[in-house]
Amino acid sequence: IDSFSGCFSPSLFFFFGVSSGTQAQQAFRTEPRNLTVRMGATAVLRCEVLRASGTVQWVKDGLLLGPQRSLPGFPRYSMIGNPKRGQYHLQIEQAQLEDDAAYECQAGQSESSQAIVSKTALLNVLIPPSNPHLKVDMATPWVAGKEYTVICNASEAKPVANVTLYKDGVKLTGAKSFIMSGSKDKLLNTHAEVTYVLVGLPDSFTPFVSHFLTVAPPQPPVIVGLEREEVKAGRMLLLECVSHGGNPLATLHWTKNGDVVSMTWEEDVGVQKSTSILNLMITPVDNQAELCCESVNLVSLFPLSVCRKITVLFEPAEVILSGSFTAIAGQMLILSCFATSSNPPVEIRWWLGSKELNTTVVTMDKGDDGGMTTMSNMTHQVSKEEDGLALTCEAFNKGTYFSKTQMKKLSVYYPPQKVWLEAPPQDVPFNAGTKVRLICFSTGGNPTGTLNWFKNGKPVTNALKQTSFDRGVTQELVLLLTASDNMATYRCDARNEAKKTISAHTKLMVHFTPISMKIMVKQEELRLGQIVTLECRAGSSNPKANITWSLGTVRFQGVEQLPEKAQYGGVSVCSSLSLNLSSQHHNQKVICQAYSPVLSEGTNTFFRLNVLYPPEFSPQQPTQVQVVEDDVATIPLLVSANPEEVSCIWLHRKERLVKEGSLRYHWPDEFTLEIKNVSRKDAGVYAIKCSNSEGVSQISVTLDVQCKILRKNPVFVNMGETADLICVADANPIISDMFSWKWLGEGEVEMGEETQQDESGLLTIHDVTRAHAGLYQCTANNGIAPPASVVVQLVVQFKPELQKGAQWRKVASRGDGTTTAKVVCHAEGLPGINFFWEKNGARLDFANPRYEEQTVREGAFHTSTVRVINVSAAQDYAVFSCTARNSLGEDKLDIQLVSTSHPDPPSLFHKVSATHHSVTLEWVPGFNGGLQQRFRVRYRSDQSVSYLYMDVFPPTATTFAVTGLQPATTYNFSVNALNAMGESDYADNNAVLTITTKDMAVRHLKMNIIQTYYDWKTVEKNLISPCRSSQSTVSNSNKYESSEKINTAARRTLLIDSGSETDSNVYESYGESSHYYYPTGEYMLALSPHAEEIRRPGKT
Repeated sequence: IDSFSGCFSPSLFFFFGVSSGTQAQQAFRTEPRNLTVRMGATAVLRCEVLRASGTVQWVKDGLLLGPQRSLPGFPRYSMIGNPKRGQYHLQIEQAQLEDDAAYECQAGQSESSQAIVSKTALLNVLIPPSNPHLKVDMATPWVAGKEYTVICNASEAKPVANVTLYKDGVKLTGAKSFIMSGSKDKLLNTHAEVTYVLVGLPDSFTPFVSHFLTVAPPQPPVIVGLEREEVKAGRMLLLECVSHGGNPLATLHWTKNGDVVSMTWEEDVGVQKSTSILNLMITPVDNQAELCCESVNLVSLFPLSVCRKITVLFEPAEVILSGSFTAIAGQMLILSCFATSSNPPVEIRWWLGSKELNTTVVTMDKGDDGGMTTMSNMTHQVSKEEDGLALTCEAFNKGTYFSKTQMKKLSVYYPPQKVWLEAPPQDVPFNAGTKVRLICFSTGGNPTGTLNWFKNGKPVTNALKQTSFDRGVTQELVLLLTASDNMATYRCDARNEAKKTISAHTKLMVHFTPISMKIMVKQEELRLGQIVTLECRAGSSNPKANITWSLGTVRFQGVEQLPEKAQYGGVSVCSSLSLNLSSQHHNQKVICQAYSPVLSEGTNTFFRLNVLYPPEFSPQQPTQVQVVEDDVATIPLLVSANPEEVSCIWLHRKERLVKEGSLRYHWPDEFTLEIKNVSRKDAGVYAIKCSNSEGVSQISVTLDVQCKILRKNPVFVNMGETADLICVADANPIISDMFSWKWLGEGEVEMGEETQQDESGLLTIHDVTRAHAGLYQCTANNGIAPPASVVVQLVVQFKPELQKGAQWRKVASRGDGTTTAKVVCHAEGLPGINFFWEKNGARLDFANPRYEEQTVREGAFHTSTVRVINVSAAQDYAVFSCTARNSLGEDKLDIQLVSTSHPDPPSLFHKVSATHHSVTLEWVPGFNGGLQQRFRVRYRSDQSVSYLYMDVFPPTATTFAVTGLQPATTYNFSVNALNAMGESDYADNNAVLTITTKDMAVRHLKMNIIQTYYDWKTVEKNLISPCRSSQSTVSNSNKYESSEKINTAARRTLLIDSGSETDSNVYESYGESSHYYYPTGEYMLALSPHAEEIRRPGKT
């Protein structure tokens, strides 16, 4: 509440909308304000409390006056007003100086409200001065021209009195005033004195003194300009107060309700009157105000006054329309219209649109400034047709003919009228992972409904944003179907502020693979020779899944139990498998796969076998190790066992080798023996016994010590430059042409120019190519046996060259955050290559834990692999740029990471050869789509109307012979690629390769090809002079040295007779290579072509 203007804030009337059971807080409707009164007058400090629930009392300068209406101990104090209306005004009669203090109105704390304290109001009591006292020297006659002091004292005044001295009505100037404390606190005395030079008869001053002391009070004042007591607020009143007579002339001042409002006046000595003009702007506060004009002079016993009471006609400062302007159709609307204080009170009328509402209850109460407040409460039952109509409250004042309105727009809520779904038929099954859209529509209602989706009664939060159309709304729910969606009820609710819900629902049928897989084993420990039974349980699936087992490449059919009903309306199946355990089973994964033939996909899990077994030696364990004398001999022991804590005893010539304290025998690890500065005495058989907690095993290894050969450090040269290989002989005599050079690598190369300068032989190779890299042997022979030889390696350095085939330019992986992709960059070059990676042109940040890089170097071959962990389609489907760089240059390749898909078509499809009944084809594979791909050849003769198809075997081969053809017949060939996600177009933009087979008269050449691979170590072997130990054997040609346990570069290809057909040869590869070798002769595959589509004659 504004305690000064008397206007009510709209927030006071929100209680009309308070729900039942809520306790409103007490508050001040009117707070006391500062008040000034004359001594002896009556002072009223106003206080009105809204919803008073605590004890109300007044505080004077911190002292509680008590809650009684007649305050004990203060006979002049009382609380007046109507307590039912919250009026607790403090009335002080016959105001005295002791009443001049600070006052507060307080409402104490109650059960429903906190205590409240009003603003502090100051009561200012005005006390006029006592009669002024003149002090002059009257005992001695005054002499003209002499100075005299005249003193005037005005005492006991509040505020301080202003003293003015006059002589014969003329104001004396030069007076000096002094203020001193009065007899009581807050009272002040004024001492004024003036120095006067007497001008008059030189022999007497009596007439002067007599005239000087002649004074008279003024006549009572008169107010002019106020003809009527009723005045409209806002009018400017011009009032004149006139007081005649008096010596000196009267001083005039205006007061309003005891407060001084003007202290200016004019004196007219000629007509002996004082006049004061008051310009007063009438406001509602002035209602019932008492306007007084007072006149007084130095000799007035008391002020003379005239008073007039003003009745102010004023309009309400505010019309407040409160309550809720929204309602549900059929509900009762309860509103209030409140007009603040006005005089006379207003009449309130209600309108809804153009219709007047009469169901009202009106109450009036005393308001501020002597006016009356008016409250009208209206009730009305709303209908939806009244939505949007204007609700108007009109307040009319008959005194001022003033009308003021307050208008609000009425909102009527009513529920949506209809809701329906666009959804697939409930009897059509979908596979898990399928994207399905459900669309909900709702029409009608005010406001339009809010749509909410529910799955089996639980809210769904991932629906798309609701959109609106004419008188309705729609919302789409996009589902990526999972097992939990099978026969789940999806419901769409439409609801608005009318608080009534209408719904539509549907169900989905979902086919899904098992939601979980678990393998259980009863035995706690597994041992060699035991029979273990594994039980695999596949979680709920729809329809039933078939369980199969696999161990490595071998598949098994377990014993399946009857299916059981399971979660999400599916079934669960269980299968068991028994295995006779061997050491080969240790650390192997037994895979259980549940496959759904309807979905053509499955789910799998695995159980890793932990088989306990005694030490076993690997089939690759060497039984003979060769070493050159004075080198370090390394005898590896390839042994496995479980538990892995294996201890071994080494015996040489039946003597046990001691591991501690030996200078020549050294064990870098538990299973490797190193012999430093090996000699022929170290040759022979070494017996090794190994044991663990499961048992003991034994093996023998023969050490073959061979003579030492000479070898020089490698020679490095850049590709395209000139290489000089120098061989210096320490011999006598030195003869011409004593040096000869030999290329020890595969194939043939140009040896270059051989020259000799004294004891040095020089081999100069110009424009060196990468083919020149390898081992060269220099032999010096001066005719005195034996000749001497030395081997030198030529290393050709060249800038990086990246592999850039189609299979290197793409990498595929699922982008659902669950897979890891490998982006591989393979380069060849010397010297060493460094790799630099970018993603979409920006440097790849390997500080990010989602990206890992590993570089592997093997000679001139360098491979950099970037692992992208938890591939995200949004972040990682991008172009990864690999730059390979060394001191000679750089090469760059862009690799695109994409989603798994069907493979790209092969390219460069061409004929390799043709016979009378076969055609050999070759192609370059395309990108495999991120999955294992295979190839299929399609062909038909020009006389056939249908194609035949033949799957390529092995699946990854890129050369294939189609057999069973007719001689001298024209065939059309095509090839494409397939993987688990589909198949590609045919090679070279669906090109057709037309080939005619040869006539029967053409004879075939049969060739047997033996390929032998060597490295410089193999050459070393051939150069060893025949100074072998007598104990060495040739039972096993595997070779071991200190730098590598096994010579992994060695390869051999054997020609094996199949025994079934003298003209048929099969080539088998040994070693670590996984390449397939095919004969150039007739090679028949046991594959049957099958027809797949019919073609019309003349069409390809």
